[in-house]
Amino acid sequence: MKKRFSIFLLFLAIFSACEKDDFCTQNPVTSKLIITFYDDTNRETLKKVQRFSIIGDGKIDSLFTAQSLDSIAIPLNSRTSETVYTLKKNATDGVEANNEIATFTIQYDTEEEYVSRSCGFKILFKNLDFSSDTNSWITDFTPSTILTIDDQNTAHVQIFH
Repeated sequence: MKKRFSIFLLFLAIFSACEKDDFCTQNPVTSKLIITFYDDTNRETLKKVQRFSIIGDGKIDSLFTAQSLDSIAIPLNSRTSETVYTLKKNATDGVEANNEIATFTIQYDTEEEYVSRSCGFKILFKNLDFSSDTNSWITDFTPSTILTIDDQNTAHVQIFH
């Protein structure tokens, strides 16, 4: 009887010590900045950027390169209060000398928010402010400020070119 009881206690201890597996179902946890590109003359029409590439400040390699696209989701640096990207397009022939370059700067405040034990923390970007150099292929963008990025389903910034 004692042997059965001790085996029962052993099984009880083993199974009660197990925890259910936790998986982070929120992917991506930290939001990216979503940019859509529009035609400058007809501001309601999406306009693809030809031979587009984007390079982070201080980087050599392109974060993203595409033949043609009308929107992009880019990460922001959670360790600083500013992220600078160089946006290149080439609407004519793909020759590097014909690249049109724009610098797009995003300034923000960061805040950590606890998600769950399996996901950990996510970074919230608040009080975002956007700017671009004046002599570039970007003619305008809206809005110039955003209070927070917390949605991955809609565009945050519209760039006109």
